[in-house]
Amino acid sequence: MDTQTWDALAASMKNAYTAGLGEGAVPRPVIMPLVRGELVGLIWLRPVDTGKDALTGIAQLSNIAAAAGADEVVLAWETQDVATVCELPVTDPAPCLNMVHATKDGHTLHRFPYTERALAHSPEGPAAVEPQWLPAAEPQPGGKLIPPVRAAVDYSFIPLEIDHPSPFGVTVVLMEEDGYSVRLTEAFAL
Repeated sequence: MDTQTWDALAASMKNAYTAGLGEGAVPRPVIMPLVRGELVGLIWLRPVDTGKDALTGIAQLSNIAAAAGADEVVLAWETQDVATVCELPVTDPAPCLNMVHATKDGHTLHRFPYTERALAHSPEGPAAVEPQWLPAAEPQPGGKLIPPVRAAVDYSFIPLEIDHPSPFGVTVVLMEEDGYSVRLTEAFAL
């Protein structure tokens, strides 16, 4: 992945976090598969129940990447939010936007820690905050990934064997039916 593409994806995730936290919610985990350097789209995690369903749901983010034949993926998630919903220990830094760039040959973990500054909010709505981005940690080649993210990375590069004329198209439809938010780029639109 070239630097310009990485910078654009990182900036878009920071913007999504700023907007989401401003509305009182952390964005759900998202995968961004790429085929020959071209972004397939963004696939956001479906609503999940705490525990096993969350672990499975995050791992299944890999399905569209696998169906598209992705040669690289980027996953983004928030440390505290994913640890809580997956019933895993919270690791530092927290709060933190994590992004992993992966190919079948390995991955690099990028961490963007932040502090939360409270914004004015109504009593009936969730507390809105604004992230104050702290200096990013050095990228960690082969950095430790939490189990559901590790599974999503690994499964992204295992081709799906679906007996259908359009394995990619049917995978997109099935994931949307399961509640995943799928936003494909124009080049991969169905």
